Amino acid sequence: QVQLVESGGGSVQAGGSLRLSCAASGYTVSSYCMGWFRQSPGKEREGVVAIASVGRTSYADSVKGRFTISKDNAKNTLYLQMNSLKPEDTAMYYCAAVLRRCDVGSRLWRQQSWYNFWGQGTQVTVTS
Repeated sequence: QVQLVESGGGSVQAGGSLRLSCAASGYTVSSYCMGWFRQSPGKEREGVVAIASVGRTSYADSVKGRFTISKDNAKNTLYLQMNSLKPEDTAMYYCAAVLRRCDVGSRLWRQQSWYNFWGQGTQVTVTS
């Protein structure tokens, strides 16, 4: 049974940083693609960033240069380092995982239906 458990969310002032973690069980983070999504009240869930098994990454324009996705294969954990946070980054953040061969070179990674497993989310609140 695959489980993805996010942690690391919280409240931070604008300009601050947070690091989100997504611990996986029943799934090997090094083997397939994984991603981070976020959803604000009243808005659709949007793809933030994804990473392929070989390490190739793709970011949404809104977070390029501020967010960094990474994996620790030994800990079987996915991370999202978020710097220079803005109030508009406030959202519930979810990690997601794919269970097939994949890459992040196309825009498919932005589609929720592309992913097989989801975590329960962790809240990030950025105050001005």
